[in-house]
Amino acid sequence: MEQINKQSFSQKLKTYKSHPLSFFILILVVLSVVITVGVLLVLVVYVMIRGIPNLNAGLFAWEYNSDNVSMMPAIINTLIVMIFSLLLAVPLGIFSAIYLVEYAKRGSKVVAVIRITAETLSGIPSIVYGLFGFLMFVIACGFGNSILSGALTLAIMILPLIMRTTEEALKSVPDSYREGSYGLGAGHIRTIFRIVLPTAIPGIMAGVILSIGRIVGETAALIYTAGTVPGVATSIFSSGRTLSVHMYALLSEGLYTEQAYGTAVVLLILVVLINTLSGYLAKKLTLKQ
Repeated sequence: MEQINKQSFSQKLKTYKSHPLSFFILILVVLSVVITVGVLLVLVVYVMIRGIPNLNAGLFAWEYNSDNVSMMPAIINTLIVMIFSLLLAVPLGIFSAIYLVEYAKRGSKVVAVIRITAETLSGIPSIVYGLFGFLMFVIACGFGNSILSGALTLAIMILPLIMRTTEEALKSVPDSYREGSYGLGAGHIRTIFRIVLPTAIPGIMAGVILSIGRIVGETAALIYTAGTVPGVATSIFSSGRTLSVHMYALLSEGLYTEQAYGTAVVLLILVVLINTLSGYLAKKLTLKQ
């Protein structure tokens, strides 16, 4: 085994000597990986070192006040906004992708325009979405600064991401799966929901996980739509700050910097837990098929 590894390494070394450009690209790839992993580790370690010593029972009190600056209401608001945003965006994004892949004609100009539009929307800064949500949902629709306004704005933000990732996941399913299903007498709709979608679940869940990360970490769009009230929202028409907005508010006030670092630790852990749970559910759903 060691001889095989030595031979393969020597062969790769000869290839790189004969093709210097390949060796240069390899160095760039390795350097990119080292920088990416290094930055991630530095950020995580820095946040943990600054934040963990500042965690205390007061930060997890059920009611917020100026003494404990509790983040618990913000955590609850974050989960509420996340659930409502996903309920609005995930079905619409998945069904839009199904239409683009399974029903629309391949090479259609309308489909090309939709894809370009979705990619363009994915690159728009979140502050622009926040201003749009403020003008559309807060003022024009009369929802005011509320959980509903924030959830609708975030749903529009993550819709292109879910739609594009689902579309790519559906396109990656081999046509032989569809042809085999049709050959066994299954209809188009049955083939989509029993064959195509279960096979594409890992790719779809990847888009959902990325969307969850963007929802939990979003600040700019929610300041103008959901508001900054520190208490738990009593209804979808009530204002409430999410965890990221809570951390921003603590830092901007300049009086609770240490508590803001503690909030950052909880926010980081929350994102990791949600992503891990989503990945676990994706694997379970895949194994059941």
